[in-house]
Amino acid sequence: MTKNILVLCTGNSCRSQIAEGYLKYFLGDKAKVYSAGIETHGVNPRAVITMKEDQIDISNHTSNHVDEYQNIDFDFVITVCDNAKERCPFFPSKAQKIHQNFNDPAKAAGTEEEILQEFRTVRQTIREFCEQFSRDNF
Repeated sequence: MTKNILVLCTGNSCRSQIAEGYLKYFLGDKAKVYSAGIETHGVNPRAVITMKEDQIDISNHTSNHVDEYQNIDFDFVITVCDNAKERCPFFPSKAQKIHQNFNDPAKAAGTEEEILQEFRTVRQTIREFCEQFSRDNF
């Protein structure tokens, strides 16, 4: 049976989008993966660029608000930032809640190359988390 996974972040622009991309990559048809924010900030173009560097295309992803998914019975709700965990709405479901805070690459400062390097660093930690999550739960 296919499981439903929600990845939740503050603005659904970077970390949750990257995690959604990797979970879809690692899990294929074993899960339906959604991502959302407690706000919507649009998909960060640098997240798209750095994922494309790892051969994963998230350019068609959309930034969604968590309220859009209230009628879905999730098996897992993964929060990828402390702010989302603290402000996460109550889900009336059996969802297993998992929290892993990742640095926000959108807050990186410096040259464009330095900012992209921060995105790559965060991308790699999210990739490792998603790969481990997939092995442990599927």
